[in-house]
Amino acid sequence: MFDYFFPDRYVVSTYVIEFEKLYEEGIRGLIFDIDNTLVPHGAPADDRAKELFLRLKTIGLQTCLISNNQEPRVKPFADVVGSAYVYDAHKPSTKNYIKAMEMMGTDKESTVFIGDQLFTDVWGAKRAGIPNILVKPIHPKEEIQIVLKRRLEWIVLYFYKKSRAKKVEKRHKIL
Repeated sequence: MFDYFFPDRYVVSTYVIEFEKLYEEGIRGLIFDIDNTLVPHGAPADDRAKELFLRLKTIGLQTCLISNNQEPRVKPFADVVGSAYVYDAHKPSTKNYIKAMEMMGTDKESTVFIGDQLFTDVWGAKRAGIPNILVKPIHPKEEIQIVLKRRLEWIVLYFYKKSRAKKVEKRHKIL
C-alpha cells in the first residue's frame, strides 16, 4: 500500500553514506536536497558540508543540488560547496531530477538521490526512476507544512520498517 513511498535505503545521516562504495558500484552523480539533508533548515553551508563536497569531487562524483527553495537560498549554498544546482524544483515533479542528471552528464543507472523527505524527495526520485537514499532530518525545527508531512511520513516509515523486518526474517529462514 505504501510501497511506492518506501526509500531504497534509509540511513541516519548523509554523512555516514559510503560514497566510495557507491562510486565502485558505478554511481557517477549524486543529487542532493539541501535543508535537513546537508544542513539544518535555512543554514548556510558549514564546514562539514564543504568537506563532504570536496571529498565527493576527489572520488570523482558529480553533484547537483535540487531544492524547492528559491535561488537566493540555493545559489549561495551551491557556490560555496562547488555544485551545480536547480532551484524552485517543484519536487516531487520529475522534470528537475532529469534536468539535474543532464547537468551532471549522468543517467538513471549512474545517479543516486539523497534527501530527508518521503513525499517530495524520495517520491520524486522514485517517479524519475532514480535510486534514492532517505536520511533522517538533521534538525527538528521545520516549517509547519513540513511538520505536518512528517506525521504522515511516520506512518509510512512504520510500514517500511515492518516490511524490512519481514524480509530479514524470511532471509534467515532460508539460510
